[in-house]
Amino acid sequence: MNTLGLYSGSVRLVLFDVDGVLTEGSLYFDAEGEAFKAFNVRDGLAIPLLRAHGVRSGVLSGKSSPALDRRVQQLGFDVAVTGVIAKREAYERIKRSEGLSDKQVAFVGDDVIDLPLAGLVGCFLAPKDAHALVLGMADHVLSLRGGRGVAREAAEYILSAGGLDLEAAYRPLLDDWGSWNVVQ
Repeated sequence: MNTLGLYSGSVRLVLFDVDGVLTEGSLYFDAEGEAFKAFNVRDGLAIPLLRAHGVRSGVLSGKSSPALDRRVQQLGFDVAVTGVIAKREAYERIKRSEGLSDKQVAFVGDDVIDLPLAGLVGCFLAPKDAHALVLGMADHVLSLRGGRGVAREAAEYILSAGGLDLEAAYRPLLDDWGSWNVVQ
């Protein structure tokens, strides 16, 4: 393992589905519509962790909501495409816009709507409670359930696959918290 903190993996963008990945999948409604989403505080560190190693991040979600917009803004995702059911077409637009090849993109998804990206992106990850078809197509199944820190685990997995041990992955953040937009 590389302990110098030099990420050598091919992934340059990690895209996350939201419901069932960044959240546990429940939708909370009041008379006005969706009232809130519960996000896991651990995932807040995933974005600056990736960024510290030159890896961008984004969301690609079938739903949109003010709560999601707020979390996207708060965490500083580089890319945000929400309210899109046709994820493959949205993915192709993102990939072109970012100037990336398929192998440079990782995606974390949990349901059949995410399957068009399986076998296309360089690394397709799934939380352990993803739909059976997604689990069968995933390049790697994470140990956590959706909404329980999946983004953080995915970030650590990608950086590890790129040659970093945990200490080297976190070293840029530990050395200078003030330089990174760290939000929990």
